Amino acid sequence: MVATNEAGDNVCTGICVIPGFDIAAAPCRQSSLADCTAHAEMVLVRETQARGGPAAAQGATVYASGEPCAMCAAALFRADVSRVVYAASQAEMTRIMGGPTLPIAARAVLAGASRAVRVDGPWLEAEAAAVLQVAAARTRSGELRGRLALAWPQDR
Repeated sequence: MVATNEAGDNVCTGICVIPGFDIAAAPCRQSSLADCTAHAEMVLVRETQARGGPAAAQGATVYASGEPCAMCAAALFRADVSRVVYAASQAEMTRIMGGPTLPIAARAVLAGASRAVRVDGPWLEAEAAAVLQVAAARTRSGELRGRLALAWPQDR
């Protein structure tokens, strides 16, 4: 997966794997769109549904570089995603990247949902943290422009 970091956007990225249909990917675009809701998962849901209609993500697995926040977890539920796999936990992302946080785990948001959404993670958290640390430092210094490659684990 390649995530762009133009215009100061952070490096969080989402990938949507839709059974028998397609693979979609989207980076965080909060800065470039001047939209505080443009987290990678939100952009992913919007773009997937714009391309394939309201049911486009039904049954999909979403892979995220970081644990989805409460807003994103709710959007993934509403998009009818079946599974979420993330690398870095919210706590680890906050430790590395700082900023305000709403410390509600994606599992907790989705626990009482009327339809089950499987949440797996953190996966390869130390590796994800190393990537995020470099990216956060480069973003703060203004150095990071271009692309950052992220590798994802196979489904278990």
